[in-house]
Amino acid sequence: MKKGSNKITEWNILDYLKTEEDIANYLEAALEENDIEYFLIALGNVAKARSINKIAKEIGVGRESLYKSFSGARRPNVETVFKAIDALGLKVNFTPKSTYNQSVAA
Repeated sequence: MKKGSNKITEWNILDYLKTEEDIANYLEAALEENDIEYFLIALGNVAKARSINKIAKEIGVGRESLYKSFSGARRPNVETVFKAIDALGLKVNFTPKSTYNQSVAA
């Protein structure tokens, strides 16, 4: 084997957020972690994949502010989160936990 022929490339989530389905699955998985910071970082990754400059402009915040909001460094307000979700062309759906349904019925 030639010296230097084993090249390791860094894995980047942005390389895998290509389709609407990819993005929806990624955000659903992030939300299932029940960790708000994790979800906000995932939402930021989607904004980066879709052009964070465009999203920031559309929701009326600065690009740097949006980066910070979705970096885990600080928590954005709920309005910013929902505006970003809307600007990304996404919607939020809620489904009951199966355990919740059973406990309510009892």
